[in-house]
Amino acid sequence: MKVILPIVYLGNIEYYSLLNRAEEVFFDLHGHYLKQNFRNRTEIYGANGKLNLIIPVEKHKNHTALQDIKISYDHFWQKQHWKSIASAYRSSPYFEFYEDEFEELFMKKYTYLVEFNLALQDKILECLSISPTITFSKEHHKEIEGFTNYRGYFTPKQKSLEFPKEPYNQVFEDKYGFIPNLFILDLLFNEGPNSGSFL
Repeated sequence: MKVILPIVYLGNIEYYSLLNRAEEVFFDLHGHYLKQNFRNRTEIYGANGKLNLIIPVEKHKNHTALQDIKISYDHFWQKQHWKSIASAYRSSPYFEFYEDEFEELFMKKYTYLVEFNLALQDKILECLSISPTITFSKEHHKEIEGFTNYRGYFTPKQKSLEFPKEPYNQVFEDKYGFIPNLFILDLLFNEGPNSGSFL
């Protein structure tokens, strides 16, 4: 399978399921940055249920390419995001196993959103032992022959893909039940080395 995917912030389980199934992945760095999507937000399972974490970005013109979107550091969002993740997952079986590697990425300042997202993605692919052939755009492509375009699928309002959503143990499952398709770290922190085979 060959797919075109957006570069997102800690993508959900369906996103990484696609990456796991793909032989080739094309990332379009030159497509327009759109608001209300997962390029700068993710969903975790907090003590009060589903929680959105949103990376603030600097003001930009309409139709700005994704690769040119800069992260705003007017607020201490990095510490807030990591604190929220640590608070939600500290009691999960594998949090301590991965903690140092991900905390280090959250403490580093990246200028561009895509830089931070790719640094996280590289670490996640390493943890999941996923290694598709990846190509980055040199210009904007609406379609590429032989590739299935999934760029529009990863938004909060988009219906999920038709992948099986097998349950696994979650930290707050006793309070709110199983919540499917959260950010990939929900699976990684709860299932550890088994996450790759789960995908």
